[in-house]
Amino acid sequence: MHWRRFSLFVILGFALTIFCFACANLDRQSTQIPTTQQTNKPEISSLPPQTQEIVKSAGDLFYPPRGDVRLVAISDLNSAYGSTDYDPEVDKGINLLPFWEPDMVVCSGDMVAGQKTSLTEAQIKAMWAAFDEHVAAPLRQANIPFGFTIGNHDASGAKGEEGEFKFQEERDLASEYWKNPQHNPGVEFIDKSQFPFFYTFKHKDIFFMAWDGSTHRIPPDKLAWVEKALASPEAQQAKMRILLSHLPLYAVAEGRNKFGAVMADADELREMLEKYNVHTYISGHQHAYYPGHRGKLQLLHMGLMGSGPRPLIGTEARSAKAITVVDINFNSPELTTYTTYDMKTLELIEYKQLPRFLTGHNGIVLRRDVEYKDLKAEEKAACIEKIGEKLCSE
Repeated sequence: MHWRRFSLFVILGFALTIFCFACANLDRQSTQIPTTQQTNKPEISSLPPQTQEIVKSAGDLFYPPRGDVRLVAISDLNSAYGSTDYDPEVDKGINLLPFWEPDMVVCSGDMVAGQKTSLTEAQIKAMWAAFDEHVAAPLRQANIPFGFTIGNHDASGAKGEEGEFKFQEERDLASEYWKNPQHNPGVEFIDKSQFPFFYTFKHKDIFFMAWDGSTHRIPPDKLAWVEKALASPEAQQAKMRILLSHLPLYAVAEGRNKFGAVMADADELREMLEKYNVHTYISGHQHAYYPGHRGKLQLLHMGLMGSGPRPLIGTEARSAKAITVVDINFNSPELTTYTTYDMKTLELIEYKQLPRFLTGHNGIVLRRDVEYKDLKAEEKAACIEKIGEKLCSE
């Protein structure tokens, strides 16, 4: 009898151990997927020829487990000023979309190569025509909605001394391109009265907002619109809220770790977004991939696909050109899982390859899988020494 009771305890203990191990692994999978699991991977023979060629060249290209909603996030596609050509990684990323089968593509800006006053109307229109050929038209043909935000090279909101837009023509022509019915991005608009600079849309129970983060300040009247939109029933009844901005809240890259390269009053903006339960802030401009968070807000700093990758703060190697697949699982505590590919090699970029935290001039950003309480005493001390105690707090 004692032997049977002992055996029963052993079996129960073993089962409990397995259960706890499975729960722990499930929690880790909620933010970054294991590199060995592949589900519902499409048959290569079913893909378009160009996609087949890329997939075959990569060997066993990883296919992430699909969530309730799948986004593919891209950013900073442009080359040199006035360019109508795109780096090969841009075409490569667009051609891989049939492999990933996203519900939507989102872009955090810099789709063309403007922000130069010497560019003529013809040159600006030619850039948008090239963007249409390489990016927008393939998405329309595939019936993939395209949610985007305007970047400084698309239609900079920089103003002169008298409050006029320095790049008014670029803003006018960007607006003209996007308001052309032939260039409909295919999203379900909620408020498009200020499209393409400030607008909201929804997709499968997710509320999206795009604001004009092409410069570091958002005018008070626009911030009032932002807060009203986030407080609306459409936003608050959604299962998730995502904001698209070109400039990030906090600096993550060398050369962009300065005032003007991030949003002004970042902490105040973050607090407002947290107030309305915005989950993820997707941004570009820094030209370096970093999946981070601060406070209650997830910060997806997109790697670029065009020209000019930059090192992360405190590092020397330039960041890889990258594209991120975002899988959203509404029943997961983390909501989102990132799968990020180096667009040259198509190898995965793992969290462990990136710094545990970054100390930008306007505040610490923690890597997504690192909590402030997880930082070692020497890590906290190094942060405080560099940027001060206030900017190193949660």
